[in-house]
This record gives sequence, structure tokens and C-alpha cells, in this order.
Amino acid sequence: MQVVWDAGAVLGEGCLWSEREQALWWVDILQQRLHRFRPADGERRTWQLPDTVSAVAERTHAKGLVLAMRNGFAFFDPDTEALQLLAQPGLPGNRFNDGACDAQGRFWSGSMDFACRAKTGGLYRLEPDGDRAPRCDLVLDAGFPVTNGPAWTLDGRTMFFNDTVRGRVLALPFDAATGQLGAARTFLQLAADDGYPDGMTVDAAGRLWLAHWGAGCVSVHDSADGRELARVHLPAPHITKMAFGGPGLRTLFITSARHELSAEQLAAHPLSGALFAVHTDVCGLPAHTFHG
Repeated sequence: MQVVWDAGAVLGEGCLWSEREQALWWVDILQQRLHRFRPADGERRTWQLPDTVSAVAERTHAKGLVLAMRNGFAFFDPDTEALQLLAQPGLPGNRFNDGACDAQGRFWSGSMDFACRAKTGGLYRLEPDGDRAPRCDLVLDAGFPVTNGPAWTLDGRTMFFNDTVRGRVLALPFDAATGQLGAARTFLQLAADDGYPDGMTVDAAGRLWLAHWGAGCVSVHDSADGRELARVHLPAPHITKMAFGGPGLRTLFITSARHELSAEQLAAHPLSGALFAVHTDVCGLPAHTFHG
């Protein structure tokens, strides 16, 4: 395990490996910062944004990124720092959280209650629409206090999505052609002492990697039956998300947070809020891009 950026992030999240830039994008949600780390030369760069930023994807046919921000979505060009707001469906008292693109180039992001208590979160789909502004739809409104994910099985027929406060990883039938979801079932229920399910990703062998908020680890699961296959322990209790990157996509980059830790906990875990890297013998998958 290596500390590649001891950033002291309040709420590190949103890590995404860019094949185009050979760099890792990640965010500090509550400090409203977008970060980029380039392993080849160690370059670290930060952009200060006007509101919370929680998830990142690259655009396929244009420069820059699509972001999930407090009230909705935006395009952002890191070179010019131009920010273009798109759909803003957020509810008062809510913010957007984790997100990812599917193989068809749609961007998915869940919303949550800013205080993590009210059951007001849902799952939204941002869909390219040619030369017009992307369309945004609320596709799952199941009263989530906090959402995380999503991720997909290798065959694209199942979406994983986290109902974080209830400790559940959900599995939903997924129609790749239309982006429609079937009825959710509980794929994995975390034990009370195992933290809360946060960000996740799927590797090239189809295994599900899951960050544990409050338990200081990443667990690895069989995507068919949920069996735990391995566990990676980190020197920070709040682990938030991971992404495979680097040569051969064999380095697991992992974000963490200082949010809600007491002074005593921070003294015991001073690396909370750092970006970690773990070199593995596992190969990840390239991140999908947004087709708008």
C-alpha cells in the first residue's frame, strides 16, 4: 500500500482512471475540489469549483468531463475551467453523490439527503441526445437516504447500486439497449460491524470490489453469489471509492475521508483523507465515457 497524495480530503470520492490522460481524477466533495494525479511524473493539480462535485466521467466526442454536482450535472473543461450546467433536478436539502457511465455512454448518478437521514435520494440517468442537451430522467425513486455506485456485471445484464444507510448492495436487472431497470433485490447485506457500502467497481474477471465506510477496507466479491473472496485493509476508517489504473490497469487507487471523525479518531488515523494506491495482480476495466 502506498500513499500517493496525503490531501487531507474532507470527503474524498469519485476516483476515475483516464486512459486519455494516464492520470487519476478524484474529488473532495465538501471542499468542492476536483483533483488530478498523474503517476508517471507525480503531477498533482486541483481545480476549485463553485459547488460540491461528487462524480466524474470523461466525454467521448469532446474535450473535458461530465460532473455530478450538488443539484445536477455539468460539463467541465479543465483547460479553460469553463463550466456548463446541464440538467439540475436536485431537491432542496439534497445533493448528488457517486456516479459512473455505462457501456452505452450514459452517465448515472444517485442523489442523497445532505444530512444522510431523510429518505429523499434517487438514481438519475443522464443520456446523450445528439447535438441537443443531454436528457435527464429519475429512474429509481426508492427513498434512499444515501446512494452509492453504480457498477455493472461483465455481461451488462445486472446493475449494482448501494442503499448505503441500510447497509445493502442491490442488484437490478439492466436492459443495456434502453437503460431500463428491473426490480431490485438485495445482493449483499453488510453486518452491523462491517461499515456501510460506499463506492464500487468491477474488475476484468467480473468480481465486485466494494469500499466500506467505517470499516477501513475494500472487500472483493463473487458477482454471482456475493461470496467474499478477499479484503484489502487501509489505514483510514472511511474508505469511499476505488478505480483500477496505471500500467495494465493493475493499480487500485482508493479514496478516503476525514468527515465525521473525532479528534481522537483523526489522531489514530492521520492518513484519513489520503489517496492510496495498492498494486495488485488483478486487471481492471477501462472506464466508460459519456457519449455527449
